Amino acid sequence: MADAATETVTVPEAGGGRLDRVLAAQVPTLSRSRLKALILAGQVAVEGRTVFDPAMPVNSGMSVRITVPAPEPAKPAPEAIPLDIVYEDDALIVLNKPAGLVVHPAAGHSAGTLVNALIAHCGPSLSGIGGVRRPGIVHRLDKDTTGLMVVAKTDRAHRALSDQFADKREGPIERDYLALVWGAPDRPRGTIDAPLDRHPHAREKRAVRAGGRDAVTHWDVVERYAGSDGKPVAALLACRLDTGRTHQIRVHLAHIGHPVMGDETYATGFRTRAARLSPAAQDALAHLGRQALHAEHLGFEHPETREFLDFHAELPPDMARLREALAGAAAGP
Repeated sequence: MADAATETVTVPEAGGGRLDRVLAAQVPTLSRSRLKALILAGQVAVEGRTVFDPAMPVNSGMSVRITVPAPEPAKPAPEAIPLDIVYEDDALIVLNKPAGLVVHPAAGHSAGTLVNALIAHCGPSLSGIGGVRRPGIVHRLDKDTTGLMVVAKTDRAHRALSDQFADKREGPIERDYLALVWGAPDRPRGTIDAPLDRHPHAREKRAVRAGGRDAVTHWDVVERYAGSDGKPVAALLACRLDTGRTHQIRVHLAHIGHPVMGDETYATGFRTRAARLSPAAQDALAHLGRQALHAEHLGFEHPETREFLDFHAELPPDMARLREALAGAAAGP
């Protein structure tokens, strides 16, 4: 596959204005709509800083770098990627997703995804409702979130499962996660009811915003962990979703001041707290290299038999190691 192409332009004298308009005048090979899409996708940098606002004002003399990703295949190819399959029948597959595995092809991830692996494993039996780039995908987990997912093998199963995931407050579906978070709530349990929408300045992020899509997360404290000063520095939370928005648990927990440990998107302001961890916990966190979030429990009604299926997945080794190191200084439940 061809590499991405980059082009750098300098805003001409007396040529300032909206970023997308300036670029459209300077790069005639790309339409303004295409340039706008590239900006929104984080493929444009002004003076070395990635920007996401097509209307951003730029001035003469500024340097703008544009990255145009290489064309991606219209249809994902099958790839022999190992899958940890927990359950499988003619209608569906339940699998335990590892960290680092992207669920479906997208910009920058045209291969090596769960979809590529599923196409190789299922062949033509995979549901086509999700389209050629998301066949069988009923719901998704972030690239670095581990745990249980269900995939539809037939269109009928896909429709029935999608209906269950659409409104978790009314249907039989159960989705529970374990999260190692910074700090420890002063209550044993709580509910976060806060709408989510795209972040106003970073398109790849989500944020709590009035007018966004409703989002509800319930949490319980499983364990609290003490720091070097004897005060709680981290906790293990069990989270149950009523809704399934992008980055929901990560954004909600950051919103209440307890972001997920290792989260490079929503917990950047908590890095200095690592100094309060034991050497073993600091080492385990450094080796984690991702957000400490795991989809531990998945329960749903089988789309064909109507039987309630219930699955659990133990913490992956990297999170288990961090939990064990933190528990060496446990501060109680």
